[in-house]
Amino acid sequence: MSDVTQIAIVGASGRMGQMLIKAVNESDKAALCGVTERTGHDWVGQDLGVAMGGAASGVMVSDDPLEVFAKAQAIIDFTSPDATVAHAELAAQARAVHVIGTTGFDDTHLAKLNAAARHCAIVRAGNMSLGVNLLTQLTKKVAEALDADFDIEIIEGHHKHKVDAPSGTALMLGEAAAEGRGVDLKEVSDRGRDGITGARKRGDIGFHAIRGGDVVGEHDVIFAADGERIVLRHLATDRQIFARGALKAALWGQGKAPGEYDMMDVLGL
Repeated sequence: MSDVTQIAIVGASGRMGQMLIKAVNESDKAALCGVTERTGHDWVGQDLGVAMGGAASGVMVSDDPLEVFAKAQAIIDFTSPDATVAHAELAAQARAVHVIGTTGFDDTHLAKLNAAARHCAIVRAGNMSLGVNLLTQLTKKVAEALDADFDIEIIEGHHKHKVDAPSGTALMLGEAAAEGRGVDLKEVSDRGRDGITGARKRGDIGFHAIRGGDVVGEHDVIFAADGERIVLRHLATDRQIFARGALKAALWGQGKAPGEYDMMDVLGL
């Protein structure tokens, strides 16, 4: 059996889709076995290389995930919550590792992903970068060390085309802070301040979203007390870090038992 992992990319024409394709093509440990796009998209039926403005690659763009997934050992998915849930059911049938970078899930989506994970390995993370996952660990540790005299505020910034807020990464950081504090994020999350809101509630974790231009991703976790502030920050300047992380997750997931994993598992953190 070849030790080269066969990988399928969904949402091939998107910004992340094209970066994922580049990461796979540049890897000596993975090969691109297929890509998909939504039915009716201009790329469907075209050679992928030609569609991307280059030479023919021999990989055709399909609108049939079931057919593509049947050939794959891993699927990498940065699409939308509804699409990702549909892909998860097909990945489970194919017993392929499903790497999910999609954000914006609600409880119904998460329950369906949990069901799919009974049949295949799912690696899901709000952010695939090494730096952000280290930041998440640091956030948890600092929150463990400081009491509620330190107010926690999370500020995130992304490009103007991002459709969900707070970002998946901000929520991941919030979960880490809440875990460090020993509280439920749903009980202490403060996501909107407008008008006369009253004084800040002790122990709340605040979220703020900035959208503009082509910002790749910026995240600050602020621990603010009377007389001092601690600021943990991560700045992403190249989306390729997310593609490399997702590829690492797809390779790591080979041979893993069905279940839900995250980048902490992949990175051994």
